[in-house]
Amino acid sequence: MSENVAIIGASHKPERYAHKAQVMLTENGHRVFPVSGNGREILGVPGYRSVAEIDEALDTVTLYLNPQRHQAIVDDILRKKPRRVIFNPGTESDELERLYRDNGIETERACTLVLLSSGQF
Repeated sequence: MSENVAIIGASHKPERYAHKAQVMLTENGHRVFPVSGNGREILGVPGYRSVAEIDEALDTVTLYLNPQRHQAIVDDILRKKPRRVIFNPGTESDELERLYRDNGIETERACTLVLLSSGQF
């Protein structure tokens, strides 16, 4: 099933995991919305500075920001109300995970690349 997926901390640098995730998500038929501080287009896909700028409903938000930087975007994610938020390695936060769950958003500590590679996305 195809999903709308926001990549928070998206990157145009091929060596970054967020970039690799965008490639794999696209290859697996998902519609990606790269979100970064500069909001630039990545891999031919229009970029956004915030999930608040995305007009589409989101199924998944996959995080590539450390918890300190993530704190600044929590309210936008809560308002967008995706079905789930994936905390990739290095982004984990008990406090933020609890906040999302308390607001009806599923959370998952996992690597998006592994989930895609193993058919568990």
